Amino acid sequence: MNLKNWSKLFLKTLLVGAVVSIITGFLLPFSRESISFKDVSDVLFYVLILFGFGALTSVYSQLGFFAYMILNYTAIGVFPKKAWQYIQLVLAILALLEVVFFRSFVGRENSQMADLLLGLAILVVAVAVAYFKARATNATAWVPTLFFMIAVTIVEMVGGLKINENNATIFIVVPLLACNAYQILILHKVLKPKKS
Repeated sequence: MNLKNWSKLFLKTLLVGAVVSIITGFLLPFSRESISFKDVSDVLFYVLILFGFGALTSVYSQLGFFAYMILNYTAIGVFPKKAWQYIQLVLAILALLEVVFFRSFVGRENSQMADLLLGLAILVVAVAVAYFKARATNATAWVPTLFFMIAVTIVEMVGGLKINENNATIFIVVPLLACNAYQILILHKVLKPKKS
């Protein structure tokens, strides 16, 4: 990965986070209560806030992505490849269990159904992304992709879970999942050497 490829990945992920955040920001109020805008400047300011939040979320996602890349590189040097695959699978399952029961552990009152749905949504997205990644590369991409999409996403969103508000959790999780999915799906193309 050279600086040119990294900067392209950074900017495109930034754009993915911003666009998904804007879409989520406009769809989310319709599920509960509508946001009232007085004029066009209110709408533009709201879009600007959503764009900024999505950009910041994408940067957070990229930090998690590069932390995972370093962890994966180090772990491959420490553990046998098969053992590292099993470790990632176990950690992904534990992370899913944590997200389902996290708010119960920290003593916050919340609907277990909301946490269960969150865990299932993350699992479904992770399986879909792993499927497409394995089709684009090879079958060995399944477990690392599942681990990244489940465990790393959950670590990145722990702050959102502490807010204990379902809409805030959705507003944080959707851009994170989109950015993480984009990065892991595009990685093999970024790293592929160009033919001269």
